[in-house]
Amino acid sequence: METFLLIFLLIPYLVLRYYLTDHDTPAEKERKRLAEGIELYNNGEYTKAHDYFNQKIKEYRKSAIAYAYRGQCNLKEQNIYSALYDFAEALSFDNTLSEVHLQKGTAHSQLLEAATAYLSFEKAVWFSRGEEPQALRWRALARMKLHQLSQAEKDLSKAVELGDENAAYVLSLPPFRRKVIL
Repeated sequence: METFLLIFLLIPYLVLRYYLTDHDTPAEKERKRLAEGIELYNNGEYTKAHDYFNQKIKEYRKSAIAYAYRGQCNLKEQNIYSALYDFAEALSFDNTLSEVHLQKGTAHSQLLEAATAYLSFEKAVWFSRGEEPQALRWRALARMKLHQLSQAEKDLSKAVELGDENAAYVLSLPPFRRKVIL
């Protein structure tokens, strides 16, 4: 009888605890806290957004999202080395942010560092579980620079399956020349 009573009380407790617990990841909480700056960035006000994230980094030294967005602002303003620093700082606090790996890879691509860019794109694909078409396309472009054409073609085909029209365009160009139907 006591066992049934314990089970009868334990099940509602577990259900209530599940529904009342906060399920947001630390990155999602940071995005909510930094929503004003993210809105500035999305509206194309990169200088204001840079200043906003600069201030937030002074307040929250370990904010991976603030470093990531400040890095994206630096990248938009062509401050590539500053962007790389910010991306490295963001990844030192949260290494699982696939979009930061992607942005870091694009910065390395702009510096014509194909091998380093490839490694960042590889991590972006890994942390996005292969479901982000942009990461696959950028990894394919880096692989093309590294003369890994068969793997690049597979990445581009997977990106096309996920709906990336730019990957379809790249597949229609040499060295592939594939007719791709979306």
